[in-house]
Amino acid sequence: MKLPGHDAIARQADEHLVTHRVKLPREVVERPIRQVAKRLVMALLVLVATALVVYAGRDGYHDDSDDSVDLLDAFYYATVTLSTTGYGDITPVSDSARLINIFVITPLRVLFLIILVGTTLEVLTERTREEWRLNRWRSTLRDHTVVVGFGTKGRSAIRTVCATGLRKEQVVVVDPSSKVIDAATAEGYAGVIGDATRSDVLKRAEVDKARQIIVAPQRDDTAVLVTLTARQLNRSAKIVAAVREEENAPLLRQSGADAVITSSGAAGRLLGLSVLSPAAGMVMEDLIQQGSGLDIVERPVVRAEVGLKPRETDDLVVSVVRGHRVLGYDDPSIGTLQLTDRLITIVRATPGAQVTPGIRPLPGH
Repeated sequence: MKLPGHDAIARQADEHLVTHRVKLPREVVERPIRQVAKRLVMALLVLVATALVVYAGRDGYHDDSDDSVDLLDAFYYATVTLSTTGYGDITPVSDSARLINIFVITPLRVLFLIILVGTTLEVLTERTREEWRLNRWRSTLRDHTVVVGFGTKGRSAIRTVCATGLRKEQVVVVDPSSKVIDAATAEGYAGVIGDATRSDVLKRAEVDKARQIIVAPQRDDTAVLVTLTARQLNRSAKIVAAVREEENAPLLRQSGADAVITSSGAAGRLLGLSVLSPAAGMVMEDLIQQGSGLDIVERPVVRAEVGLKPRETDDLVVSVVRGHRVLGYDDPSIGTLQLTDRLITIVRATPGAQVTPGIRPLPGH
């Protein structure tokens, strides 16, 4: 296997060393600056309204300095009153001015404080609210899918799985790049920022409770380390990994991967098939694109099919999964279908169709 030296691995770890944290998808809200600007405008409007109310009833106020209240004095009084400073140099002396203070100025003061203090309280409570969301998310997360690496391979893989009925709330993306995680959360997935070769990062993604794990990093050596760590944390999860070099596939299987896809080799074979027959290449691409055209799916044998041969079923059967063996539809050792068999079939994709949960990975040939 082509693996870099220990120094290269250490450098890579240092480059990706970030404070790992969980980021949950959130609703689209206004920019914080715009929210603060709105509240400041509201506060200024309250201030102006208070000053105008005081100026309109200026005859009922007394100023210790010159015994008269002008527009500047009205704004000054509104400022010190709304901020609850209250120097007492300008005071309401008439009954009407005092009634206005009770029923108008005081509610405006409360509104002013709510606007300004509310912004501070919202900032202070944001961390608590986010922590509560994380705790609730961890307590309810079960049988989810963890995607390590949200590049082209990881993104395409999870979109294919979601096309079969998996909810986005059941997907957790792990990647060392905060920008990548931001992109994942923008699409509705939960994200964990950190190096997936570290067990504490995978634990934050609740790997020990995951049903399936997709390993699709940029490097083959990273894929090996991630697979080893994930298998150590979860013995029962289905792990599917992608590698660039064909010679590294056996090591991925030895590390605990149930299925290994050679990305460069698969793309090369599809290219070769398209050269020999462009139509055949189009059909193959259609088959691996879930949710449109033709889909290749795995399903259990129903009771009505027990005792039939693969070609006698209503669906187009490609292979039969019996135990740990994958048998071609024309394999004479199949005989007739059994209730414990599973069928690999080609079906016409229909909106809302879902693949039967709990599909087992196919062993490599």
